[in-house]
Amino acid sequence: MPKTETSTRTVAAQDRLVLALDIDDREEALALVSELKASVGMFKVGHQLFTAYGPDIVRSITSAGGNVFLDLKYHDIPNTVAKAAAEAVKLGVSIFNVHALGGLDMMRAAAESAREAAGKQDLPVPLILAVTVLTSMDDAAIRKELKINRSLRREVAHLARLAQRAGLHGVVASPQEISMLRRTVRGRFVIPYARRTAGVGRPGRPETDHDAGRSGRGRC
Repeated sequence: MPKTETSTRTVAAQDRLVLALDIDDREEALALVSELKASVGMFKVGHQLFTAYGPDIVRSITSAGGNVFLDLKYHDIPNTVAKAAAEAVKLGVSIFNVHALGGLDMMRAAAESAREAAGKQDLPVPLILAVTVLTSMDDAAIRKELKINRSLRREVAHLARLAQRAGLHGVVASPQEISMLRRTVRGRFVIPYARRTAGVGRPGRPETDHDAGRSGRGRC
């Protein structure tokens, strides 16, 4: 049987802080881990750092005492995502994510595979989060580009419910949507918010500490 899932543990204040290692230098990344691992709960490894250094950068961070949020947003056929989820578990990450637009079967395959791999390896089951709609997109974009006719907020709510039904632990959201999601999704469901780097991407939905504060949720 897998160890107790990380979603059941008490969350300390520092554990709510995730530092994004959005850099392309291995030594700089590991220096940040060494300096800040006692002050933040987790380090986010995204496409840039992972593409540059592969799984070894994750192993180096965990070996140095840092927890890892593997931010690769898996989005593929269910079997492929299931295999990727199992490998994420073996890497010892604390959180990884998938795209909710991959559908119910894909998300369910990720959740089931992660639990099975954790049981076989006697490892904790990572938190699995779904990305609903990228925060760089707004109502106009989802209607014009994705041909989704319902409003962005309704689409986010629908995908969050789908993620919960698939057995995932939560979703990544814009601060504008947190209060709505708290009303929409019942039970224990993690909703960290995504904060965009200033000046990057199109306007999308604003992501500020002020927005999050009004929504009653701290930064994650």
